Amino acid sequence: MRSPHNDRALTPDISIDGTAVELRSRAGTIASAKRAADDAAASAERRCILTGAHGSRDSLIRLAISPDGMVVPDVLARAPGRGAWLSVDRPALEIALAKGKLKGALARAHKGAPLTIPADLPDAIETALTRTFLAQLGMAAKAGVLLTGAEKVDAAARSGAVALLCHAADAAEDGRRKRDQSWRVGEDAEGSGKMGIILPVDRTALSVALGRNNAVHIAIVDSAWGLRLSALLDRWQAFAGWARGGPAPVATTRDSPSTAHHADDGPAAV
Repeated sequence: MRSPHNDRALTPDISIDGTAVELRSRAGTIASAKRAADDAAASAERRCILTGAHGSRDSLIRLAISPDGMVVPDVLARAPGRGAWLSVDRPALEIALAKGKLKGALARAHKGAPLTIPADLPDAIETALTRTFLAQLGMAAKAGVLLTGAEKVDAAARSGAVALLCHAADAAEDGRRKRDQSWRVGEDAEGSGKMGIILPVDRTALSVALGRNNAVHIAIVDSAWGLRLSALLDRWQAFAGWARGGPAPVATTRDSPSTAHHADDGPAAV
């Protein structure tokens, strides 16, 4: 049924005086400004309290201060309040912790406020990095940008759709080589030696994180997610010191047995 021509049908797209158009324009400007502000905050440099070195927040690890003064890792840098940033690896942090340098640096940064630094802070940071990465993988799976299963990963890799390729620590060498070769073909990078990242977690930990069976090879098929996960991997690798392109110490879930010798081409996850 048509409205009488004298009735003004106001919709988000039609306005007699152009108000809706102006509002949409302002909303777009505000959204763009917010994205620019978020990008600027993410790229702004932070200063390591131990070395004085500067780096982006994606390359440093943030420590947060809980309301009761406990120093805790804040891997995603989302906790409210003032914090502190670290650029050192685990051995350097352990030395700074043992010699009281970390305590002194935090005291200066927080003007003598009473703080408690747990003795197992290095362990807590590495655990937080591991859990955060696995949690982000789970989110990528829910977002539909993560593939598992040798055939699916190979097909996506050969088509050039893979932004990031990872292997479980206990993935068979032959399986890794095949997936890596598929990725090089899709990237037109044959002969470059480009390869996926061997994670310091086994297939059991990956399968639990993703809610899938036998997650051995993982392909991320979205560039933004690939960059996000790569940044987390860079921080994890820099702190813990495992080699991205070679065998890494295996971190298993508390309830998972070692699974060091399994065929890669078992039942593929969907």
